Amino acid sequence: MGMTKSKPSLELRHGFWALFCLICALLPARATGEEAARITFTLDFPGSEPSHYVINVSSDGHCGYDSSGKLTPDAEGDAFHLDFTLSAKTHGRIFDLAKRAHYFQGDVDSKKRNLASTGAKTLAYTDAQRSSQATYNYSSVPAIGELTQLFQNLSTTLEFGRRLEYFHRYQKLALDDELKRMEDMAQQNSLEELPAVGPILKQIAEDPSVINPVRARAQRLLARAGVTLGP
Repeated sequence: MGMTKSKPSLELRHGFWALFCLICALLPARATGEEAARITFTLDFPGSEPSHYVINVSSDGHCGYDSSGKLTPDAEGDAFHLDFTLSAKTHGRIFDLAKRAHYFQGDVDSKKRNLASTGAKTLAYTDAQRSSQATYNYSSVPAIGELTQLFQNLSTTLEFGRRLEYFHRYQKLALDDELKRMEDMAQQNSLEELPAVGPILKQIAEDPSVINPVRARAQRLLARAGVTLGP
C-alpha cells in the first residue's frame, strides 16, 4: 500500500523538477532579450567616400558595418559588410557617451548658420524601454561630438581594411601608399579599433610576395593594434 502511494508522488516530483529546469533555462534568454540595446550611427554624405555607411553596435559587443564605398575611382559603389567584436574599452565608451547624450532624445543639431555641410548624421538608440534618434549636421553637445568622431574614425579604419583586401589581391603595388597613409592617420589618433583589420594586416605582413617595406609597415600597425604574428 505504501508503494502504491509513493509512485505517483515520485512522478509528481519529477514533473515539478522538469518544469523548474525548463523555467531556469528560459529565464536567462528572456533576461538577455530585455536588456538588449543597440546604438546605430548612419552617415549620408554625397560626394564623400564612402557616401553612405551604417554602424550598428549591440550591447553584447557585436558590431556590424555596412557601406557603399568605391574601391577604385572608376568603380560603382559596391556593397560592403563586416561583422566583428568591439574591444571592451571602445564598447564601454560608446554606451557611456550615449548615456551622457541622453540617448539622443530631442534636437541635438546646433542650428548654426553658415556651417559647411559634413553630411547628414543620425544617431539612434533602442532597448526594451526606449527608442529615440536624432539627425544633425553638426552638434555642440560634447558627447554627441565625441561619439560622432569615434564612429567616423571607426569607418575610416574599416575602409582602410577593405581597400587593403582589394589591393593585396589585385594591386600589390598600391599597398605601400595605402599603408603609409594608414600609419600617418594612426599616429594622429585618427583611427579606431585597429584590431578589426588585423586579419588583412597579418596576411600582408606574412606574405613573401609583398616587398619588405610594405610588410614592415603592416607589422608596425599590427604592433600598434596589439596583434601578434603567427598562428
